[in-house]
Amino acid sequence: MKKVTQLILSGALVMGIFPFTGNTSQAAVVSFKDVSTSHWAKASIDAAVEKGYFKGFSDGTFKPGATVTRAEFAALLARVAKGTPETGQGNVFKDLTGHWSETEVNRAVSLGFINVKDYPNGFKPSAIITREEMAKWISSGLAAADKDFEQALEDTKTSLIPVKEAFSPGISQSKAPYIAVAIGTGIMTGFPDHSFGLSKTTTRAEASVILLRIANMEGKKASSFEALNEIRSVGVAKSNFKEITPFEFTTGRDFSDASEKKVTFSNKSGSLVLHRTIAVDPTEWNNKRGVYAPFFISESEKDWYQSTAKRKNIVAVFQEITIYPSKKGFNLDDYRGGLANSFFGQRLDQDITRQFGYKTLPFSNAENFFSNYSSNNGVRLWIGKWYDKNYKGLVARFKTDDGSSVSIYGR
Repeated sequence: MKKVTQLILSGALVMGIFPFTGNTSQAAVVSFKDVSTSHWAKASIDAAVEKGYFKGFSDGTFKPGATVTRAEFAALLARVAKGTPETGQGNVFKDLTGHWSETEVNRAVSLGFINVKDYPNGFKPSAIITREEMAKWISSGLAAADKDFEQALEDTKTSLIPVKEAFSPGISQSKAPYIAVAIGTGIMTGFPDHSFGLSKTTTRAEASVILLRIANMEGKKASSFEALNEIRSVGVAKSNFKEITPFEFTTGRDFSDASEKKVTFSNKSGSLVLHRTIAVDPTEWNNKRGVYAPFFISESEKDWYQSTAKRKNIVAVFQEITIYPSKKGFNLDDYRGGLANSFFGQRLDQDITRQFGYKTLPFSNAENFFSNYSSNNGVRLWIGKWYDKNYKGLVARFKTDDGSSVSIYGR
């Protein structure tokens, strides 16, 4: 990836009949006959056109539902980046020779947005760009321009990305960081079902919204985004506790000291490994703190969370663990009786676990459920627990077989 001496995100994208030939000075607002006053993206389309980012078509349309090609999005990124690459790139793709986007694509490559190795069989400029590609290009360009974003990509390789696909079927480490940065900065968002849609495409209307978000990134650091900070912490510290809870670690640096280490049940019925710890503060129900809230707390649980004054002051904590049952006929009593309180957790709402495709403790037939697993082949699932935000003193202590310990206190 080439370094960029300066990146100013304030440029233009024109996805009309012809390549861009104008400048980015503000243009008069144009009324497009296919963009009604009730169109969901009208404000963004108008703003993008007024700023000179977009031009419509010669027939007076904008074609808000038309998809965006690789060449068109490369042109966007090449123009929003006003920096000067240390080394310019030329003739990077043979199938772009003479194409209207050749200069823009070469510039996008020079600025670190596009990795030539990703397209060994040619760039295919007319191919419709996927949301996964879009996220990678945007995040790569930010990383090339700023070391903090470069570090953010590194920090989120093993994180839990707050999108549906991260739970099932999972997102590879080669893709996760780019989606983390795109989602964590808010440049791209998920769909109503909280999926990211890696293979889905983007329309011109959607691109206008994304474009304005990119333009607003000027001068911002990766550390200035709360959601991205949470995702980074889950990748590095295996928890977002420091971002969401008032508690302090008095033993151990963070949850990474106890994560991925074996804990043998005191009744010798099995063992477990703790992977991640996710905190959500549901105090303000309509504005819950925590980027992971939609994946663990459902609207149907509102009455439970707000039924008593004590529950209104709790932090909801969700832990991803793997249970390795070694006892024949292992059941929930073995699980409950073999663990210290800090490692013990409750099953989660069945509707939300089904919605996002992850497992929790069984609601019935536990012995049959655990019979499918063994000390060599465990079951990965999520459990929940709740801590009082106002509690003073030791909140929880996690200790693993190798002596690693993490203690959490309320002050």
